[in-house]
Amino acid sequence: MTAPPPPRFPTPTRLTPFTQFTGPQYFLLAGSFLIPLGSFAVLPFMSVLLHERLGMELGTVGVVLAVASFVQFSGGVVGAALAERVGLRRTMLLALVIRTAGFAAFLPGLSRPTWAVVALFLVSVGAALYLPANKAYLVTGVTEDRRAPLLSASSSALNAGIALGPIAAAPFVLTASAGLFTAVTVLFALITAGHAVLPGAPTATDPQPTSATNPQPTPETHPQPPQQAHPQPPQQAPLKADRRRPDATPPSRLLPFAITVLSVYVFMFFQHYLALYAVGRTSTYFYGLVLALYALLLVVTQPLLSDWIARLPFPRALRIGFTALAAGMAALALGHPAAILGGALLICVGEIVLFLKNDLEALSRSDRSPAVVFGRQRLAAGIGAFASGIAGGEGYAWADRADNVGLFWLAVAAQCALLPPLLLRALRGRRR
Repeated sequence: MTAPPPPRFPTPTRLTPFTQFTGPQYFLLAGSFLIPLGSFAVLPFMSVLLHERLGMELGTVGVVLAVASFVQFSGGVVGAALAERVGLRRTMLLALVIRTAGFAAFLPGLSRPTWAVVALFLVSVGAALYLPANKAYLVTGVTEDRRAPLLSASSSALNAGIALGPIAAAPFVLTASAGLFTAVTVLFALITAGHAVLPGAPTATDPQPTSATNPQPTPETHPQPPQQAHPQPPQQAPLKADRRRPDATPPSRLLPFAITVLSVYVFMFFQHYLALYAVGRTSTYFYGLVLALYALLLVVTQPLLSDWIARLPFPRALRIGFTALAAGMAALALGHPAAILGGALLICVGEIVLFLKNDLEALSRSDRSPAVVFGRQRLAAGIGAFASGIAGGEGYAWADRADNVGLFWLAVAAQCALLPPLLLRALRGRRR
């Protein structure tokens, strides 16, 4: 009588991790697409609404948008503290209630500037509270090797929503504003109701669920070999060892925060000023093509590269990311349409590597809860964006007055090349 054949398991592929998420994780990933889709159907047109429809001065509009952006980023620290106190699901629910109220307040805000400003700040506060709790819910209780697929899928869904939101809303934002705001309010109300039935987030000690369609090997199906007579002592994780070595890489917990500040600082020059630079040298249609290809590369590539990015040593990831940013900014300085497109795609590569790796590194180096880690990362992003806004406006104006805006992009490229090693050296000096 022949023995039954051993159980066969599906051959893992690059997409296998993305088929093993839980139901709540899939729901949150869908929300990561729908929430920015609704938000960016409205928010990119705020300057038009406040200035052209409500008659605000441009200087006032700039102050309102700058403060709202800073609240949205830096408020993540408050969101993280709230999540630790009342729980991740309750924090997400509160954030979505506030955000839904904000979009509803835009309806009277179509004719009253005060209501419009209040609505914008409610939406910003809701985003600040929601994002750290959302990311923390995704990764709490999962093994470290599954964090990269989850965070990369969340980032891709978010960027897809950001890319499609303005396109979907453009025909309606000025001609049917009330209908647009009503639709966005209803969308957020439905998303809020879905979050209300989510289970509580698992704890770090909870067993990990496995996919029914992708069963995992268990001790029963794969018996362990007999124990060796003299087992080797378990090796310590490299990160723990690095923390205890006096010559380790600069301060474990400060490094990802500082690198995030720097990454967002140099990246936001591109985010803020590419439209002003590219449209004048090409056309709005070409600029739209650049944005579409950028979003497509980001959405498709980051999940596929997430496992590779997770395995990259942090110093090598920094070299790859900042080199891509520097090369992309230098290419923009040429001003040719092909150079603008190529530069934008190189910058996208830098974003793919740096932003995901910074979050993964911050999680692995911290002993605090994921909500606190992501709140700090949002604060770092807010500091970087704020500094970039202050430096970028004056820098671009100076280059424009000199009739050579290419110098602006060369200056940004030089910062991408020079600031990372200077920052690392400063952190090493601080450690010593």
